[in-house]
This record gives sequence, C-alpha cells and structure tokens, in this order.
Amino acid sequence: MYARVKRWAVLPAFALLLLTGGCAELTVLDPKGPVGESQKELIMFSIILMLFIVAVVFVAFTYMIVKYRDRPGRDEKDYDPNHHGNTTLEIVWTVIPLIIVTALSIPTVQTIFELEEAPEASSDKEPLVVYATSADWKWFFSYPEQGIETVNYLHIPTDRAVEFRLSSADSMASLWIPALGGQKYNMAGMENTLYLQADEEGTYQGRNSNYNGSGFAAQTFEVHAEGEEEFRDWVAEVQSEAPELTQETYDELLVPGLLEEMEFSSTHLEYVDHGTNEGRDYLIERHKDAFEEPLHLKGGRGVEDE
Repeated sequence: MYARVKRWAVLPAFALLLLTGGCAELTVLDPKGPVGESQKELIMFSIILMLFIVAVVFVAFTYMIVKYRDRPGRDEKDYDPNHHGNTTLEIVWTVIPLIIVTALSIPTVQTIFELEEAPEASSDKEPLVVYATSADWKWFFSYPEQGIETVNYLHIPTDRAVEFRLSSADSMASLWIPALGGQKYNMAGMENTLYLQADEEGTYQGRNSNYNGSGFAAQTFEVHAEGEEEFRDWVAEVQSEAPELTQETYDELLVPGLLEEMEFSSTHLEYVDHGTNEGRDYLIERHKDAFEEPLHLKGGRGVEDE
C-alpha cells in the first residue's frame, strides 16, 4: 500500500516538470529591435484580450451550470427559457463577437502597415540594403552598396534599419530572425521587402521557416549585429581578402545541397537577380537534372559527408 501511494505521489512532481520544462524565455518575447518590439506588443495585447474573453466565458459557464443545475425540488416552472425570436439575445451574441474581432483587427492592421516602412527609431539613417536569396538549402546575402556577398551568415550594424530584399532561386522559403522580427516569404521571380533592425550587439539565429524539402532543418544562418565602426571594418576585410564571386562559382554553389559559411568580394547580382522575371528560371536551366533524383545532402554545417 505504501509503495502504491509513493508511486502516485511522484505524479505531481512529474507534471510540474513537464509544465516548467518549456519555460525558457521565448525569443520572440525578448526582442532586440523595434520591429520585434512592435510585434511583441501586438502578441501580448492579443493574449491578454483573449485570456480576458476566456475568463468571462468560464465565469458565465460556471454561473449557468450552478443556477440551472438539476437539484431536488426543482421542476419545469423553475426554468422557462425564451430564446426563440428573442431580439435582445440575438443582438448580444452578434455584437459581442464583432467587438472582439474589431478589437483584435485594428491594432493588427495598424502594426502590419507600420512594419512595411523602415523603423522610425533610425529614420535619420538610410537603411542598409541586403539582397537575401534562398536556394535549396542555403542563403546568399548580397550587399550591393558594399559590393560583397556572404553565404549562410551576415553582419549588420546596430541602430540602423536593414532593408532585406527577398527572393528565391528555386523553391519557396521564408527568412526569419526571431530576435529581430517576424518572417516574410522568398519566392522566385518576385521580390518582397522586409525591414528589420538590431538595437543590441550580439549574434542572433536566423532560419528558413517554410518547409522546402530534406535540407530544411539545416537552412539556418547567423546574424552578427555590431557597431557601425566594427561593421565597416568587417566590410573592408571582406573586400580586400575574399575572392571574387565568378558566375561559374555561383552556378556551382546553386546546386541543391548544403554549404559552409563563405564570403566574396563581389555579388551574384552582376549575373542574375532572382527577384525578377528574367531570373526566375536561372537555377532550373542550369541544374534541372539535380531535381530528378533523390538528393544526398553533404558538406553542410554540422552534417557529416557520406
């Protein structure tokens, strides 16, 4: 008997462990820039409003089951509902959902339109333009003003907006840096714009958040946010020490598979812009055969070669 009680006594502790196991702070609720902060405020507003609605529903539910429960001495004369054709009730259960939807919609729409522009916090500086091109299963980051390009990592200055121009060389992807803001899609033959900004120095994790095949989990990158001077030093180092990105080299890098981090002192924009209709089929025209047989991934970060 004692052993049985002891086993059952472990269950509350086990349940507590399960509940607290995911209590590490969520990255999206610890933003490092104004875009992420705006989205956090919207998330928290929505959560609080919905929790309030849930609380009201549970209070009303408890009131109903207590007041109208079946109990000794109760008969039909104690409960005479008048629902059919009750205009007051119909107005209530129509207006309340409209109020809830409106309360959620207005701040959501306002935030969406605000985030389509560069953050006001750094309006005194021109945004840094970075072309973020996805390909199965890597990222190419082109800096047209600086004339450099990186693969699977990027550097950005703090306190300055970054204007990401998103496109894809093949399948649809989605660029997401949780610490800085929400995601936006990369598609071949078109260009989307995403504004993000880092207010704190550090290294942040980015990834593709749209499933696109066997290498999806490894299509990640690091974002190094640093002061303006450190950023300029890094740019100068890449410009002077990294090799040029020839069209032949770029075509080889586009082959479906994983890649290590790389940097170049020129960009693939000299040969193709996948965000235009002319660049839509650039990869397919060169590597069509690679998609006709199962792909064996090798050579990626943390992936052992076969």
